[in-house]
Amino acid sequence: MANRLTSLLPGHMRKRVDPILETVAIMREVKNPAAVASMVPSMLRGNVLQLGKRQTSTEMVSGHAAYFDWEYKSDFPEMRELYRRAKQNQWDADIALDWSRDVDPMNPERPLLPPDFFGDVILRQGTVQLSALEERKFNYHIASWMLSNFLHGEQGALYAAAQVTESVRWMDGKLYGATQVMDEGRHVEAFHRYIDEKLNRLYVINDNLFTIIDALMTDSRWDMKFLGMQIMVEGLALGAFGVMYRITGEPFLKDMLRYIIQDEARHVHYGVLALREHFSKHLSDRERREREDWAFEIALLMRNRFMAHEVYEEWFEGILPRSEWNNLVLQSPGMREFRSVMFSRLIPNLRYIGLLSDRIAPHYEEVGLVKYIAGRNASELTGDQMLHELDHAKSEYDDVNAVLEQMASGHGEDHSADDHSAAAE
Repeated sequence: MANRLTSLLPGHMRKRVDPILETVAIMREVKNPAAVASMVPSMLRGNVLQLGKRQTSTEMVSGHAAYFDWEYKSDFPEMRELYRRAKQNQWDADIALDWSRDVDPMNPERPLLPPDFFGDVILRQGTVQLSALEERKFNYHIASWMLSNFLHGEQGALYAAAQVTESVRWMDGKLYGATQVMDEGRHVEAFHRYIDEKLNRLYVINDNLFTIIDALMTDSRWDMKFLGMQIMVEGLALGAFGVMYRITGEPFLKDMLRYIIQDEARHVHYGVLALREHFSKHLSDRERREREDWAFEIALLMRNRFMAHEVYEEWFEGILPRSEWNNLVLQSPGMREFRSVMFSRLIPNLRYIGLLSDRIAPHYEEVGLVKYIAGRNASELTGDQMLHELDHAKSEYDDVNAVLEQMASGHGEDHSADDHSAAAE
């Protein structure tokens, strides 16, 4: 009904109304009242006011306690080992990467994303019909959008790492946290330089990513900030980096992601160590339940809400209804693989830190995410192991492409109507 009503509005009014309706839909998805209450101010700033699009910079007020330790004793051996490894594996983006290499984002022999990432069968049917050249340009813009939001997320991780380094109670954690601040600064440098020099295409931050970063940066509780950024955002980003590393045909980007994935594997490892200790020893049952509920709701929002509307507005606004674009994103082979791999990283980490109790597990099962529960958590998977697996992995969306080909040839059933409920798959 809402889609039919907005379709009657003039284009400039529909552009303002659609994000508001989607924000209302997000709030309706969130079942936990406390989670809704904590996210509403950030949703208004991100999704309704769209501050990430209207300003060149944003001030986020963050009140948190800094914890000083005057004994300087080693108090967390596993973090001390991570600190040692982090020092040994520091790298300089100026030296490690050959920036003189040419990158042509439209080169079909070295594509940023595979030609079938968005489903060339879908793009050649119905309202959206792109030529082969337009498909290459479209994939280039999708890749630029993804990398731009990787960059924006890394800036959020940089600031969150600095804040948590102040607040965490272990001296070994503070020492390791300092290395992560350096890592995140290097990631911001590398991603921005690649986007600026090689792609020449920087997209503004996605409204939903802005909302999540705003909510985390303005939360005064260090463990909520750490849970959101280190486990949810960084953990999902690690999965996303891994997918792009495996599927990209662009050698420079692959080399850069190889370095970044090794850093990110340590970051998430640090997160699960710190939060497992904190959640098991320093929280009441009520506080732990609150974090369980919050993590579940954020997982749902992150699963369904990164719809690349910035690309839609540039390519198809006024041609394709926003709701139809959302369905296109949900059923695209590449985006389905992104969701699958990201949650295969996230769910085992939530289990390891104690946020997948018998109370909350049925909720994950209901939305199709519990199938990832038996996977290895970040303490069991190094960056080198992850890269080895990525180098030998079969594409998750090969099977999806076979279904799409059947749809195009008139064989098999159209499952697009069920895709929203199966988005986690």
